Amino acid sequence: MTTADPPPLGHRRIWSIAGPIVLSNATVPLIGAVDTGVVGQMGAAAPIGAVGIGAVVLATVYWIFGFLRMGTSGLAAQAHGAGDEAERAAILLRALIVAGAAGLLLIAAQQALIAGAFALAPASAEVEGLARQYLVIRIWGAPATIGLYALMGWLIAVERTRGMVALQIWINGVNVTLDLWFVLGLGWGVPGVAVASLIAEWSGLFLGLWLCRSAFGPAFAAARARLRDAAALRLMVVVNRDIMIRSVILQLSFTTFIFLGAREGDLTLAANQVLLQFLEITAYALDGFAFAAETLVGQAVGRRRPDEVRRATALTMGWTLAGAALLSLVFGLAGGPIIDLMTTAPDVRAEARLYLPWLLAAPLIGAAAWVYDGVYIGATLTRTMRNLMLLCVVIYVGALLLLVPAFGNHGLWAALMVLNLSRSVSMWRHAPKAARKAEGAAQAG
Repeated sequence: MTTADPPPLGHRRIWSIAGPIVLSNATVPLIGAVDTGVVGQMGAAAPIGAVGIGAVVLATVYWIFGFLRMGTSGLAAQAHGAGDEAERAAILLRALIVAGAAGLLLIAAQQALIAGAFALAPASAEVEGLARQYLVIRIWGAPATIGLYALMGWLIAVERTRGMVALQIWINGVNVTLDLWFVLGLGWGVPGVAVASLIAEWSGLFLGLWLCRSAFGPAFAAARARLRDAAALRLMVVVNRDIMIRSVILQLSFTTFIFLGAREGDLTLAANQVLLQFLEITAYALDGFAFAAETLVGQAVGRRRPDEVRRATALTMGWTLAGAALLSLVFGLAGGPIIDLMTTAPDVRAEARLYLPWLLAAPLIGAAAWVYDGVYIGATLTRTMRNLMLLCVVIYVGALLLLVPAFGNHGLWAALMVLNLSRSVSMWRHAPKAARKAEGAAQAG
């Protein structure tokens, strides 16, 4: 495919982008499950807890840098659509430099990071000791893991989402193989799990660089010359800053939901945790269409084709709503058995069923917001996205203050639906900005 002659913008192209991402997302839980299963064969609780805590600490830290995936995707898609190969390559190089610097900073600050993590979530001396062994090994993979965010964003932008599947399969395959060898074969225990993940992360980075090798081809010299372009650097900073602020606010909203649920008692907390997995399933299943919106809207903006922006938005929205309706139907028919698979505790099962109806509505209420996230990222309307998120959180806080005291956990779930509904409606109202940007009438979000 060339940027001058892209494939027709239709259902087949949507699925060519979204399909591989859905498959890639399906592999995400595998690596943690394998790590847990392997250390579980050691016959003690402490190694399982240590690997679990260590993995959560790193996942939380790395999540902060997730803006690199989204920012790279939107900017590179626009350059790809405009046929500017040098800028498309320069965007990847800038993101990789940021990733490398962030990774080295985390390595340098590892002692403070580990101490802070255990101050917030203390564990037994044995678990903390093993978790420290795990963390001081795996932290050396920080540049690779954060770099993979940039590489994946770039692959999405240029419609090479099959490369994401290859990356996930490779990383998971290497990790599983080395887990079994190092832990069960060589008896290395928790450090063996960490070394396996470290090798998997760095080998994944090298594979990702190979998959993105066109960025290092004929356009590489011109890309290097553009690395210090002041306007491009300023745009990169602004886009990534806005995405990071928006993501942190959204994460804090879900954290608030969990904490307020805990105030309702251990039983309600456990039931909410089970039901939140339904939202995880929804996000993983529908993410592919949001990513397709990022790619196609970004390329349309780069080509200055407002008609393609509107068509890409409509097509991805249609498939997302269809997927959301299917998920709601599945949750309605099989929600009870899914809950039973997640927990064997009779009281948690019964409690979760009380609030299951909220999960039947959740996919449809949140579907539009997920697609518009992709549209706004593709069009780099990140300032608008950030500001709307702030507005929606104010509405969410108001709903919490009104509904939770009156209706308890039902009010908590209702407030979460208000958050997603307000995101969908507010982003829908401002969505025409994406098409106007493609026309050149708007220069910034």
